[in-house]
Amino acid sequence: MHHSPADGVRRIDYFPWEYDPTSPEAEAQAIRQGELAAHGAQFGDGVFVAQNAAVFCDRLTIGDRSYIGALAYVTGDLTIGADCSINPYAVVRGEIRMGDGVRIGAHSSILGFNHRMANDLPIHEQGTWSKGITLGDDVWIGSNATILDGVTVGDHVIIGAAAVVTKDVPAWAVVAGNPARVIRDRRAERDHGAETEATREHDLAAELQAFAARAREQAGDLLARCYEDGRFVDRPSASAGEREPAIRPWADAVEIADLLLGTPPPGFDAADLIRRLTARQDPATGLIPAGDISDHGLTQPPTSDEPPASADGSASYHILSVGYAVRLLGGRLPYPVRAVHELSDREVIASLEARDWGAQAWGSGAAVDSLATACALNIADFSAELGDSGVGPLYGLMGWLSARANPETGLWGAPEPAPAPRWLQAVNGFYRLTRGSYAQLGLPLPYPEAAIDTVLEHASDLHLGTPEGYTACNVLDVVHPLWLAAKQSGHRRTEGAAWAQGQLRQALRNWSDGEGFAFAPHSAGPDGVAGLQGTEMWLSIVWHLADYLGLSDALGYRPRGVHSPDPLVRLAPVDAPRRPDGGPR
Repeated sequence: MHHSPADGVRRIDYFPWEYDPTSPEAEAQAIRQGELAAHGAQFGDGVFVAQNAAVFCDRLTIGDRSYIGALAYVTGDLTIGADCSINPYAVVRGEIRMGDGVRIGAHSSILGFNHRMANDLPIHEQGTWSKGITLGDDVWIGSNATILDGVTVGDHVIIGAAAVVTKDVPAWAVVAGNPARVIRDRRAERDHGAETEATREHDLAAELQAFAARAREQAGDLLARCYEDGRFVDRPSASAGEREPAIRPWADAVEIADLLLGTPPPGFDAADLIRRLTARQDPATGLIPAGDISDHGLTQPPTSDEPPASADGSASYHILSVGYAVRLLGGRLPYPVRAVHELSDREVIASLEARDWGAQAWGSGAAVDSLATACALNIADFSAELGDSGVGPLYGLMGWLSARANPETGLWGAPEPAPAPRWLQAVNGFYRLTRGSYAQLGLPLPYPEAAIDTVLEHASDLHLGTPEGYTACNVLDVVHPLWLAAKQSGHRRTEGAAWAQGQLRQALRNWSDGEGFAFAPHSAGPDGVAGLQGTEMWLSIVWHLADYLGLSDALGYRPRGVHSPDPLVRLAPVDAPRRPDGGPR
């Protein structure tokens, strides 16, 4: 059926590729563009914007020969290159940057913004925020595809119809599915494709080298910034409740100085720092309760409300933070961690069985981390004193872990019910558990491919891109498992590398000159202020992302503390008992 312009349906709006700038339609198009230009829009030659397209942009720039088709919905801050097409019914909203030759299929959604999701207000009252979307040159986006905020799509990419793109896409990739996954590389074996990839790696390596040089140059200033009133604090000028004297900031300062400078924090003596860090270790248990280790705090007797040394809370984490910080300074803990060494295998297993590995997977993984680290420190430093090589309950712990790993997920924790991030607890717990056990002891994971599948599914969760979800913990808890599993398997390495490249470039942008990294860079609260914990963790994250991509040499540093990629100890093989006839018992 033929429709006339009077009917409100015009062929040219739905077939904008038929537009001829020399035709009579050019006059109507000039009027249309003039109306938009009155609000600041800029247009190249041969541009076409359908009369019935909803174009309500804060800023709009369109390059030569590009078009916006009928009933497209276009808002926000848009830069559109030359020879681009936004086909009928497409939605392009938020902060969007397009290169040249980007083709967006009908009914697709390019959404460069997101709603906030804090728990203290209804979602409709929280407003939106944006990281923006970047689309490279020569990109084809199939019909009904969706690209979510924060994604960068490389040059020459093809995105399949109905794909949901939640993470960065490398150049020349073909992606499809929900969430979208790389299914092949368009370059195949073409020589110039290899040259392009080599160029990209060279550019990223140069960024890493420049970043590390800047961080080393500023290390002294950022450490001095977090030293107040005779003690290290996590963040300077924090509120009174956040400035309670603590041990961890001292350990973080030691780690940062070792990482960037190869020395103790400027102005401090290694022996004095060892004295402070170990002053509160309980000789009987080997645990280190919270307390003030400044000159003032060490001259005061313990307060009556100071918690006793136990295997819970800060005393548990001090096994890691203090244990490693002291080793970086050339010392060791003065006492073994007897509170762990004296546990029987039966006691450890009963404790693990009693834990909630669903709702409390992170806490359960943290408990394993502390137990295994205590065993590793005892083996490394107190084998002769403790007997049995200092192993304690480690074999019982590792036996239980190997038997209870889930072969379908590769994890120990279970997913949470929707709408919470389904795998957040389980993946975060997996990192803590495997850091202290398999990674720290140099042992292979039970099910590396299954773990990669689960971790990559979690990496695509939208929560991780929100101000509340984008934290050092949540990124570390993805990259470390991928890095660790990659030692055993190349399973889905292309997808992992695409994620790592995007995360690495974003992390480098979050460095604040003279201040370091914030734990949660996009948070409006205190975690959005740069401090020692955020800086130590993100420096280690940057290394692991770079090493996963084969680029860590460009940084010129390698973590040696809590996030060291090298095992603290390696368990010696245990010979199986033999029968009198020589066969295995």
